[in-house]
Amino acid sequence: MLKSLLVTTAVQDSTIFNVLKVQDSLRYFIRFSYFGKNYHGWQRQPNAITVQEVLEDCMSTLLREPIEVVGAGRTDTGVHAKEMFAHFDVESIQDSGELIHRMNAFLPEDIAIRDISPVESDAHARFNAVERTYEYWVVQEKAPFYSDFAHFVKQDLDIGAMNEAASIFLKHSDFESFSKSNTDVKTFICDIRKAEWSTEVDKLVFTISADRFLRNMVRAIVGTLLEVGMGKRKPAEMKEILKSKSRSEAGVSVPAKGLYLTQVLYPENIYA
Repeated sequence: MLKSLLVTTAVQDSTIFNVLKVQDSLRYFIRFSYFGKNYHGWQRQPNAITVQEVLEDCMSTLLREPIEVVGAGRTDTGVHAKEMFAHFDVESIQDSGELIHRMNAFLPEDIAIRDISPVESDAHARFNAVERTYEYWVVQEKAPFYSDFAHFVKQDLDIGAMNEAASIFLKHSDFESFSKSNTDVKTFICDIRKAEWSTEVDKLVFTISADRFLRNMVRAIVGTLLEVGMGKRKPAEMKEILKSKSRSEAGVSVPAKGLYLTQVLYPENIYA
């Protein structure tokens, strides 16, 4: 009886300690960028190196306590991020500028810390994000310096037709046809606010903004639009593809190396 009472008391004391520790912790947003070639995506995995794992190991070492980070989203293997956010809890940070300097010295060259900011205790990097923007880069000439940064398409492309097709996405909300098959999500509804191709000096850039994206969605959309640009599909076919709600009706997914998460937006009131 006494042994049972002591064990129960110990468990209760441990629970109280953990609650107090969480209450004493402060929440921060960390803004960073990474080149995704060497990583199996963002999210930690058992037998593969990921950006989350490298970042958590660095922060846990420098802050001398276990740190878990929650990202704004999950980029796939080989996808890059010009701007990514994550939140984490820690007892305190005395000098964020010094921590950023130490982290950048500690981390590999393909991950860079940009900023660390205090936020409200319930701020969430994923659920509080109100808009995300991706870019996809395409080159049309053999370009050695873009071999890890862009998708090479040799065929001529009709940019006007591609933009006509892209504009159709702004009038629809269900993107099941462009989601990875057998994905466990509650809804395929996305609010796309921008979808357009632009021509730069040495590449084509597709920019797309929405409140959320489905798994593999941007790469599937780009692959389908490129088929329009090559004359394999008509722009109006986008309506039928969306209506079908079948991934097999859309085009092939383009390689991950041309995809960049470029911006994540949050409401101002989450910052402390």
